[in-house]
Amino acid sequence: MRFEVWAPQADQVTLHCAGATRALERDPERAGWWTGEADAQDGTRYGFAVDDGPVLPDPRSRRQPDGPDGLSAVVDQGRYAWRTEWAGRPLPGAVLYELHVGTYTPEGTLDAAAERLDHLAELGVTHVELMPLCPFPGRHGWGYEGVSLWAVHEPYGGPEALKRFVDRAHELGLGVVLDVVHNHLGPSGNHLPAFGPYFTDTHQTPWGSAVNLDAPGSDEVRAYLVGSALAWLRDYRLDGLRLDAVHALRDTRAVPFLEELSTAVDALADDLGRPLFLIAESDLNDPRLITSREEGGLGLHAQWNDDFHHALHTALTGETQGYYADFARAPFAALAKTLTSGYFHDGTYSSFRGRSHGRPLDRTRVSAHRLLGYAQTHDQIGNRAQGDRLSASLSPGLLACAAALTLTAPFTPMLFMGEEWAAGTPWQFFTDHTDPELADAVRRGRRREFAAHGWAEEDVPDPQDPATRDRSCLDWSEPEKALHARVLAWYRELIALRHRQADLADPDLAAVRVAHDAQARWLALRRGDVRVAVNLSKETAAIPLGIRHTRVLAAWEPVEAPDADGVLSVPGESCVVLTQA
Repeated sequence: MRFEVWAPQADQVTLHCAGATRALERDPERAGWWTGEADAQDGTRYGFAVDDGPVLPDPRSRRQPDGPDGLSAVVDQGRYAWRTEWAGRPLPGAVLYELHVGTYTPEGTLDAAAERLDHLAELGVTHVELMPLCPFPGRHGWGYEGVSLWAVHEPYGGPEALKRFVDRAHELGLGVVLDVVHNHLGPSGNHLPAFGPYFTDTHQTPWGSAVNLDAPGSDEVRAYLVGSALAWLRDYRLDGLRLDAVHALRDTRAVPFLEELSTAVDALADDLGRPLFLIAESDLNDPRLITSREEGGLGLHAQWNDDFHHALHTALTGETQGYYADFARAPFAALAKTLTSGYFHDGTYSSFRGRSHGRPLDRTRVSAHRLLGYAQTHDQIGNRAQGDRLSASLSPGLLACAAALTLTAPFTPMLFMGEEWAAGTPWQFFTDHTDPELADAVRRGRRREFAAHGWAEEDVPDPQDPATRDRSCLDWSEPEKALHARVLAWYRELIALRHRQADLADPDLAAVRVAHDAQARWLALRRGDVRVAVNLSKETAAIPLGIRHTRVLAAWEPVEAPDADGVLSVPGESCVVLTQA
């Protein structure tokens, strides 16, 4: 078997494989690369030593059986016998479901999660979006401090378990999307600097030195990241990738890394004959991100839209702290703007940032399916001091209103696991760092961060306490209980309605109409012949729809037809979806 590694500054590289060692030779065709052959098969342990350094895992390791600091293991990608023929499932018309493997079930494994995929198929979602799977120290964590960007976290089950999960998802008609982190690597177990200039001090990020996308040596670093992305899509038959915090990718080259990545992914989709897509998390509000390369954009296929979340959250909760301040001044107007224009900040002043922010989105060219809309995500829940969901503070009626707006909006909707039954479990920030100093630094940093917002230290969960993770696991007995069952039935009804009603699948932002009364706390949304009326007040609202003859498609509480003047009476903290009769 041939082994190879990029180590451009090395004088010698030694392969340690199955207890034997041999010196690698420089590749005459590729500068900085070292190659050699050794007897190996699936599962064989190996590593590389650069000059006189320690034996380290392969930067392109496909498996780390003993964690990020252990030896790598050979993976024979052809060994798994796929059961399901899969033609792919595109993003337009999708309903996504964000899932964290480590807390979706108490077992916290891919195999255990696969056993619960029937629930998602019955719910009606089309794609499962897995939070990061790359190896990280310890057993439990969010996954955003991963290393070994080509491997699967061993406590989750490793590469074979991911293939079994994807196979089962595809068998049920569910696409699978993976969250990948290119903007930084974890502080522990990251051995890339020993091999080459994977990082650069030319730029700084919140996590330290930036990934090297534009300094000397960046050609190979970009190839490393692109190769990892393509490997996930090809070897594991994934349908798409979610790219974490792309605004933190510091890149001054004429062809940005994201454009290079989208070009490679589109080419792979052509080769495989099935749709593939990239979804960015971006704080930039820059439509060029999701504009085609032919039109001068970067060619990504979609992005998370936090503006919709923030507007909806402030309208529901009245919260005003931090970045919610910009939306809390007039939350209903902010919600109306995002529903019709995509972005709230499109060149407007942001008090949170202390400057103007964003760029207008051309509604005639950019399809609304390229923006993901959501009421809750791992970030928006887990980055609260106690990881409390909306269900911890809102009535069932307001939760129903949040679902109605999320699932009838023009955007591609996304749910966070457990949201669909108003889960009573929190989703808190948890870690399992094996380095005591790092563990203590994270613990102190978390408490210091929330102390600045008035939280008592004892009220901030200890990320390193195993109980913090355990509290965050979904309780699968809840969906059968009365209140939870009602919310779950509502989500199923709305998702089925979205799939059934062509007007709700229309991605034309320019065709969306919104009316609202901030004082009375109601909002009405028009999508073709479909009307959505949401009343966030405790009192009954009189909402002028302007039409008399309607048919109820879904209602949280019973409603009567509009009166002779076309005014609809909606009970307090309730919502209804209607169509013209």
